[in-house]
Amino acid sequence: MKILNDLLRPVFDLLQAPFAGLPAIVGIIVWSIPVSVFALWVFGKTSNQDRIAAVKKRIHAGLFEIRLFNDDLRAIMRAQGEILRHVLHYQGLALIPMIFILPPLVLVMVQLHQFYGFRGFKPGEELMMTVQLDTGRYADAARPEFSLELPEGVHTEMEPVWVPSLAQISWQLGIDDWGDHTLVLNIDGARAEKIVRSTERLTRLSPERPPSNFVGQLEWPSEQPFAKDSPVQSIVVSYPEGAVGILGWDFEWAFAWMVVFFVLTMVIALALRKPMGVEL
Repeated sequence: MKILNDLLRPVFDLLQAPFAGLPAIVGIIVWSIPVSVFALWVFGKTSNQDRIAAVKKRIHAGLFEIRLFNDDLRAIMRAQGEILRHVLHYQGLALIPMIFILPPLVLVMVQLHQFYGFRGFKPGEELMMTVQLDTGRYADAARPEFSLELPEGVHTEMEPVWVPSLAQISWQLGIDDWGDHTLVLNIDGARAEKIVRSTERLTRLSPERPPSNFVGQLEWPSEQPFAKDSPVQSIVVSYPEGAVGILGWDFEWAFAWMVVFFVLTMVIALALRKPMGVEL
């Protein structure tokens, strides 16, 4: 997963660069177009288009039968059963294309989430940074020796809190200036870095520097994962949730952009299905 992230990271940084100074909705709209085209193309190539068309005709026939015999309860029940059977058949036919569509779609969504799911800090705002240590080594142990090096533009709001049962260290920090700030944790001779960004631009943000496991690297691809033998397993920073502005309303939620993205993708796919000759 690390190699794949290392390849995808610069590609998405380059593709996302033109949208850095624009509202989030602009980039979301633009990204939804090629994703819709890709999904339609794959669906058309990997699905049985003739069988899908035939099943849809049977579903329409069942609906017409219900309307035609709306005073015959037995006929209505029989038609509803047929419709249900054909709908299940249709879903089965649609599953095969999804096997090919979902993996690349997940990778695209994860990368875009780093840009649209969160916003950068502003000077004057505070953040919580939580360091997860190796539980096998530090859980329920005495407080280890550690120190945190802060660059100019970041200050400590309070003393760190050590939670031995969780093997976690937490800091409350304050942002004083714009820019990329590299925080350095020293513990047991090991050095762990975490980048914190204070910016108004739509750029890649990394709420978590992940552990070495597959799920962590899949979910948070923006920074290098920690090694398996590192005393530090992950570092989480409480970035504010991103916002998507639509018609004067700002929807502030980390996954708001995904909802808008999926709606746009479905609308575009429905609009392009006939020009592309794809039966959905």
